[in-house]
Amino acid sequence: MLAIGLVLFAFPFYWLVVMATSSTSDIFSFPPRLIPGPEFFNNFGQVLANTTFVQAFFNSIWLTALTATIQLFLASLAGYVFAKRRFPGRDRLFGLVLVTLVLPTGVALVPSYQIYAGLGWLNSFWPLIIPSAVSAFGVFWMRQAAVSAVPDEVIDAAAIDGAGFLRTYWTVVLPMIRPSLVALGIFQIMWTWNDYLWPLLVLGNPAQYTLPIAIQQLKGNYGNVDYSVVMAGTLVATLPLIALFLALRRTVLDNVAGSAVKG
Repeated sequence: MLAIGLVLFAFPFYWLVVMATSSTSDIFSFPPRLIPGPEFFNNFGQVLANTTFVQAFFNSIWLTALTATIQLFLASLAGYVFAKRRFPGRDRLFGLVLVTLVLPTGVALVPSYQIYAGLGWLNSFWPLIIPSAVSAFGVFWMRQAAVSAVPDEVIDAAAIDGAGFLRTYWTVVLPMIRPSLVALGIFQIMWTWNDYLWPLLVLGNPAQYTLPIAIQQLKGNYGNVDYSVVMAGTLVATLPLIALFLALRRTVLDNVAGSAVKG
């Protein structure tokens, strides 16, 4: 069963590699070609020639790094407060945060667009940075991590030692919720890196495009698409996410396994 599951999940990525290294005629040949070909560098050369891929790549890197850093700081801080601090209306406020999780993302597109248009922020990166600064899922995730990983006795001991709110958060709470913090960071990086619709709405300058929009430039007129070239760009855009997961996989898997045991 594990082998079957592995094939089902891994084959789409393998087929991506095959398409990125073949020509479009090879992709649609019958029987289909199932081994990688020699056309990758030719395909990727067309990506570089026909899009702002390099600029979009660097735009995606710094934008993803910035939004992930802000998200981790604010979500972990809010999660710690909701989990371990006592204040009037805490549970009701947290309930309101959870309510936003069930709302479809598309519901807020038009109001958000109008807000940023009124602020004069269209055709800038601010509409991408500000909404990503904090999310309901991130607050919920970090609150659950703080509840399960940070004993109240440790918080009380830090207070007895004279640690203030921020010092307790920085030196006590953060090290104890590190695995969950890394997992949330990976989620946030994936969401920002792959986001297409919202950047498409608010970015009008090709020099500001992120990778998903740059790859969309490869779509020709009248529905003509060179799929091998599109897949070559998609493959290169996917590699940083794969490298990140491989580098942090042990922390992520330990966090998932620990959550399962605690549950």
